[in-house]
Amino acid sequence: MIYREHYISQVREFYDSDLIKIITGIRRSGKSIILEQIKNEISKKTKNVISLNFEDKRVSSNIVDAKNLIEYVEKNRKQGKCYIFLDEIQTLEGWQEACKTLRLDNNSVFITGSNSKLLSKEFTKELSGRYVSFRVRPFVYKEIMEYTKELGKECSITDYLIWGGFPKRFEFNTEEAQIRYLNDLDDTIVLNDLINRYKIKKENLFKSLVNYVLRSNGRIFSAKSIHDYIKEKHENCSINTIMKYLDYLEEAYIIETIKQYSTRTKTELAYYSKVYDADVAFNSIRCIDNRYDLTHNLENIVYNELIYMGYNISVYNNNGKEVDFLAQKGNKKYYIQVAYSIAEEKAYNREFRAFANIDNLYQKIIITNDDIDYSTATVKHIKLKDFLNMESL
Repeated sequence: MIYREHYISQVREFYDSDLIKIITGIRRSGKSIILEQIKNEISKKTKNVISLNFEDKRVSSNIVDAKNLIEYVEKNRKQGKCYIFLDEIQTLEGWQEACKTLRLDNNSVFITGSNSKLLSKEFTKELSGRYVSFRVRPFVYKEIMEYTKELGKECSITDYLIWGGFPKRFEFNTEEAQIRYLNDLDDTIVLNDLINRYKIKKENLFKSLVNYVLRSNGRIFSAKSIHDYIKEKHENCSINTIMKYLDYLEEAYIIETIKQYSTRTKTELAYYSKVYDADVAFNSIRCIDNRYDLTHNLENIVYNELIYMGYNISVYNNNGKEVDFLAQKGNKKYYIQVAYSIAEEKAYNREFRAFANIDNLYQKIIITNDDIDYSTATVKHIKLKDFLNMESL
């Protein structure tokens, strides 16, 4: 597995902190691998390291609660700073109290957990002020290139646009096997995690919403618009239920929503958001007859890559014309349009028109899958194949 320095470098400055280090993110994005890589890095400097994986029965059958864990650490740690790595900690009863206690005794605590049980809102409440969290995401294209080279394989941009970047899928040799893996992963997250965790009784309603939302990546929506669609099949459905289910998906890192920023009010529009999938595979496995939504998947990919680069993202409402992204980092601001192709005049005019009246002091960018350079005096065109290899804009 590749060394994911992008994430490890963020954690490194907290190695000796008494804050609990939480590595979180969607299932199978590589959290446990990163935890192992951090442990190996620290182990080169000290032997005062304790590592426990609570998915291992040899661990979970002997350490069953917070008291057991604290006693185990006290018995096995050495003098001085001890580095404690707890993988899948959510299976331990009272894990919150154990972590809060351990951090007080010259220990540096690192934890991961399945996002279905160790959710952002949950650990915020339980560990308020005592933790720092780091979100891990599926591979971006640069990481895919590095990993497939390590495996002696290749991955085209089109493959990435359809099947995304869950690391495990690249270990399978056929598309059929990859699709089977992605379907099983989808079932695990939606069925085993969310339905079971939240004891969702209206399973068919929930599945209808999930299918609709994950196929709607890169689109503006509101809870009401989803409700209007869902109630055609499920009459007994309230907007509050829709909002609750959307929260479940966002808490599990399956989707992200971003607000529109309006030029008229100079504020965010509270009721309308744009939804993006954590990985475009969630859209593609729901397509039939190979009719993949490459247009919206491309926009979703650009969103994921921009987030990886460290940009804060919103949708820009330019007096009624939507600019896909307003990307900001520090004092830099970029207005970005995304399209699969602008080779046709109609598409070209539509995409460039979105930039009308935006001050030329700010960089305006259009990203497409075209090979021809369509840059103008005021708008920079970036080819997708070049964008995917950029470290920043």
